[in-house]
Amino acid sequence: MTTLTIVANIKAKDGEVDRVKSELLKLIDATRAEEGCINYDLHQDNENPAHFLFFENWVSRELWQAHMGTPHIADYLAATEGAVESFVVNEMTHIG
Repeated sequence: MTTLTIVANIKAKDGEVDRVKSELLKLIDATRAEEGCINYDLHQDNENPAHFLFFENWVSRELWQAHMGTPHIADYLAATEGAVESFVVNEMTHIG
């Protein structure tokens, strides 16, 4: 089975960078402890601090989908409601 790479781009609305960043940081330890999580790394753009990127690798798409249904993801979504300008997830496959 091929591992799944996730690239998630999150852009905070003006004035909401600190709240979004704080809530994203809360996801890291819980997610890294999940079954199937190979890595879960958060980045912040050096030129645009409102832009965050998660680079993730999962054992399978099914385990990543299970992650998306966890309480800590639900808590993040509730805590950042109205604070996120855009959220784009790309499901990728390593090819080289």
